[in-house]
Amino acid sequence: MVKIQKVILRDGSIRYRARGVSVGKDSKTGRRAQRTITRRTRKEVEDELHRIGYAVRQGTYTKPWDGLVPELIDSYLQHGAIDWEANTRVSYANALQPAREWFAHRKARTVMREDIEAYRDHLLTKGRRRGGAAGTGLGARSVNLALGQLQAAWDLAEIDGRVARNPVRHVKRARHEPADRATWSEEQVRQFIAAAASDRLYACWLLSLLGLRRAEVLGLRWDDIDYTSGIIAIVRTRVLVNGQAIEKCPKSRRSARTLPLFEPVTSALKALRKRQLEERLAAGEAYADSGYVAADEQGECFGIERFSDEFGRLCELARLPKCRLHDTRHSVNSLLEKLGVPDSLRAAWLGHTIAVNRGTYLHSRPEELAVISAALGQLFRAV
Repeated sequence: MVKIQKVILRDGSIRYRARGVSVGKDSKTGRRAQRTITRRTRKEVEDELHRIGYAVRQGTYTKPWDGLVPELIDSYLQHGAIDWEANTRVSYANALQPAREWFAHRKARTVMREDIEAYRDHLLTKGRRRGGAAGTGLGARSVNLALGQLQAAWDLAEIDGRVARNPVRHVKRARHEPADRATWSEEQVRQFIAAAASDRLYACWLLSLLGLRRAEVLGLRWDDIDYTSGIIAIVRTRVLVNGQAIEKCPKSRRSARTLPLFEPVTSALKALRKRQLEERLAAGEAYADSGYVAADEQGECFGIERFSDEFGRLCELARLPKCRLHDTRHSVNSLLEKLGVPDSLRAAWLGHTIAVNRGTYLHSRPEELAVISAALGQLFRAV
């Protein structure tokens, strides 16, 4: 009978250890093989002893994998991501990079839940490297993305039999409070339209106000517009991957959609096309003619970050509060909801699910809540 001993480590933490655990015979030497099991609690050691004993009796026991955490992560990124798009792969690799360094010399099978909790706390207090002051804490959303991908990497290793358990699975995630979106009122939308009316890319700003994603506007080609049928087809996007712009399919199956054209969007698009043809004539052979609706004066694809910067400039020109370009999607959805457009149609228009539409893209402005206070006022006065 293997004895389980209580062990006090140098830092004062307690572990439970079982030495001389028989795991059958070594396949190469034929000699009796043994293992030492160390866990955080006595019960965890007992559970592992039962698991090993059963595997040995069934002939399914395999020698523990001694790979390091970076190897576990590499395997996940290589084999667990067949259907990932390029930007998704980069995003997940970046999310796992801190763990690769934090656990650089740790065997994956030795990592415990409290090790992951210490790593989580590090990210929340000192984990930032970019997008702010280095050495400050990351936001809850970024931390939870890092933990989610780390759990997925351990899940795959567990499925492959490389580790006996996933230490990330029961780690509490950081509390995330979604920030309020800076949505616009009808009047503010009109303010922006007035400020953008003389801008070269006026048609593109109208497309953004229709609720198209930045990547969808920048991926739109003139061939995707059919004036005869009065439709615009969202069939590709342009995104940044490692600082490089790439063209790819829409974000999801629902994102690939066809929308009806209407005035003044149609006229704005025709005016932009006419201007591009004039610019092409003036530039001659130097004109690139990329075929994109959002192209610069030389016909090149309009810069992705530059597009967002230009939006910010126009917001200042219109004297509007600071707003992200993506928040125009939230604004148009909320305005359409106020007009009584069903959520199923709004979801189809914006290219996402009804659940996302209801849970993420609906917002109420403070002045709109006055309707409720007025109604309650009438009720209270009637008492």
